[in-house]
Amino acid sequence: MNEPSAAGGAQELRRTLGLLDAVVIGLGSMIGAGVFAALAPAARAAGSGLLIGLAIAAAVAYCNATSSARLAARYPASGGTYVYGRERLGDFWGHLAGWAFVVGKTASCAAMALTVGSYAWPDQAHAVAVAAVVALTAVNYAGVRKSALLTRVIVATVLAVLAALVVVTLTSGSADAARLDVGSGTSVGGVLQAAGLLFFAFAGYARLATLGEEVRDPGRTIPRAIPLALGITLAVYAAVAVAVLITLGPDRLAESTAPLSDAARAAGADPLVPVVRVGASLAALGSLLALILGVSRTALAMARDRHLPHGLAAVHPKFQVPHRAELAVGAVVATVAATADLRGAIGFSSFAVLAYYAVANASAWTLTPEEGRPARVVPVLGLAGCLVLAFALPLSSVVPGAAVLALGAAAYGIRRGRLTARR
Repeated sequence: MNEPSAAGGAQELRRTLGLLDAVVIGLGSMIGAGVFAALAPAARAAGSGLLIGLAIAAAVAYCNATSSARLAARYPASGGTYVYGRERLGDFWGHLAGWAFVVGKTASCAAMALTVGSYAWPDQAHAVAVAAVVALTAVNYAGVRKSALLTRVIVATVLAVLAALVVVTLTSGSADAARLDVGSGTSVGGVLQAAGLLFFAFAGYARLATLGEEVRDPGRTIPRAIPLALGITLAVYAAVAVAVLITLGPDRLAESTAPLSDAARAAGADPLVPVVRVGASLAALGSLLALILGVSRTALAMARDRHLPHGLAAVHPKFQVPHRAELAVGAVVATVAATADLRGAIGFSSFAVLAYYAVANASAWTLTPEEGRPARVVPVLGLAGCLVLAFALPLSSVVPGAAVLALGAAAYGIRRGRLTARR
């Protein structure tokens, strides 16, 4: 199949991101989400079995990353799986993937904004969340290069904080390796549910695919950046999860609203607690920054094809960013962040994003060897893993998630009907 054509010189985005910038954007998307937001609900589902869930989530994410990398190299345009599904499977599947991404990642943006508020100023969490969305939307509006530079600073700071936490907790007298033992109450369903919730944390590599139109030499950069970002993130997650588990134990972790701060306190490192809170806020800000970036680029691609209002396809003549899409996404996220619940947002987002990656894996299956198709087992395991983890999530996430996807399908049907009637 042919690659999607450019939308015209005035509507093209500027290629400014190199390998390091791309990896840092991926890290900023993933690390903020998982370490500070998903460990506690995962522990509630699986206890110490959350480490098994982490491994399963990483395996599914690897398959998705491989499929996404091959597709991104073939179709280096903004939109990610929206473009891949459209080009490989048909217009409907592209629309459904784009719909799932925009809706699911809007929930992710709200979750990250609320994480900022919960750590920075718990009594005013919603107000802080809205302020964070407004500020980072303004940063993105000024250009993707500035966003990448800010993300680099945030990621370096957060990694330093997490390294200090891991060292302090693992060497403290409160650390007990026996807490890593998987208890008899851990079930297969609980582990799969934990994996589905933790997958929320790994989904940041999609930011790289959605930025395909702004990466230099995307055919080389994207396939290299995705596994690098994913591998670094998995190593960080595993170290932090082990450190927190052996310090707090699965039961205390499951009930904690700020598990990393509680782990530092339990290890007798009270001076580290405020540092962890600052690190958590920065991590969530970095994730929010990249999330808004990715959602606006998918909205841009869908608007170009009129799956969203065509006015959102405008690119700013000076900053070379989809400014209307960014302002629209920022407004919606700010509204959701003002009213949403953090844990509910994580589950809802996980369901929608797993559906998005299911389409990515199905699209990768159709690639030919000449087009860089991955080993057949990769998209098969990725597709199966996405479906299993999606429906292993709590019903409170599955039911509204399925309803929103059905709404997206209905919107596509209405649009197609109107186009047919005009002919």
